[in-house]
Amino acid sequence: MNGPAMPPDREPAASRSAGAAAGSLAEVARVFLKLGTIAFGGPAAHIAMMREEVVQRRKWLPEQRFVDLIGLTNLIPGPNSTEMAIHLGYLRAGWPGLVVAGLSFILPAALMVGALAAAYVAYGSTPQADWVLYGIKPVIIAIVLQALLGLGRTALDTPLAAGWAALVLALYLLGVHELVLLFGGGVAYALAKRLWERPPRGRPVALRSIGGSPVAAGLGLSSAQAAAGGGGVAATAAPLTLPGLLGVFLKVGAVLYGSGYVLLAFLRRDLVERLGWLTDRQLLDAIAVGQFTPGPVFTTATFVGYILGGLAGAILATVAIFLPSFLFVAAVHPLGVWLRRSWWTSAVLDGVNAASLALMAGVTLQLAGTALVDPLTVAVAAAALVALARFRLNSAWLIAGGALLGVLTRMLGH
Repeated sequence: MNGPAMPPDREPAASRSAGAAAGSLAEVARVFLKLGTIAFGGPAAHIAMMREEVVQRRKWLPEQRFVDLIGLTNLIPGPNSTEMAIHLGYLRAGWPGLVVAGLSFILPAALMVGALAAAYVAYGSTPQADWVLYGIKPVIIAIVLQALLGLGRTALDTPLAAGWAALVLALYLLGVHELVLLFGGGVAYALAKRLWERPPRGRPVALRSIGGSPVAAGLGLSSAQAAAGGGGVAATAAPLTLPGLLGVFLKVGAVLYGSGYVLLAFLRRDLVERLGWLTDRQLLDAIAVGQFTPGPVFTTATFVGYILGGLAGAILATVAIFLPSFLFVAAVHPLGVWLRRSWWTSAVLDGVNAASLALMAGVTLQLAGTALVDPLTVAVAAAALVALARFRLNSAWLIAGGALLGVLTRMLGH
């Protein structure tokens, strides 16, 4: 159902981008280089940090507009936090901002992972980062919880939406696949909402959206699981070519929804089983490096590319896995205005976004099980939450403090 023109705070993204573009490109680069350097904890935490930086501190856009953009990232495959950075860059500085924000968010992690890959090739092992993550993970829990509270007030403002999110959370914890909950649940929610309330007439429907990717914050595979994978290559390995490497990572970037486990499954199927280019041990090491470095976990591609093809392979694999995200965001971003004008698509997105919030909460609960392991980590999480909520302390300082605490705890033999 179409309605009249939207109010000023719902105007098309393109016009709002134009107003924000002048003189903002350098600011976009600074913001996302910073976030790409400190954004530990997976997409839920990354998006929470983006909200703090661009909504609360810099006032680039209102809360509702921010959650509208998060909702759009749930409609397309690829790394949600990277796509969110691309959306925000476009909104702030137009097409140049789209490119600069995405590259700035990806580059720090890609450089770190590339350096670790070079050390891995030279010395045959990855560094241990458990002692740093010990202090960082509780801080990440606090950052995500604080974002959940703020975003939940915007998105779950009806009993139906709140009840739907609770149902999805329960189903997720029972093992129902996240894609079923996101997309099947979105349609089911729209039908339920149709019974709950009649579609409004004579005015546009505001699209509510909320999100965060259901990407798990840590892979957590044990040595027994790694051993079960066999650790070897296929009996007959296919010849390694750079075009073949390009094809594998373009495919992954173009079709992958879901968690780090799904990324592992895609890469294992192609690189270990079908092509025989990697061993299971190498793949697990690559995923581990992607997990304990900041920024998008898709920089696992940088590590794999370096192992297989040196610097050229690293660059090619990184470009290939992220390129679809830039194209998808460029295509989907203008659809936001159209989606708001249809009651049914807006209702489906309400369901998708309520489910996304529930999945974000579910991932946080799972991460909490590995992060809050003793009284000290519980105290760190509680103190960080108070610092964020009461004193609005920048999360970058909290992450640095958590890392320092982890190092000191290790040195003192905790």
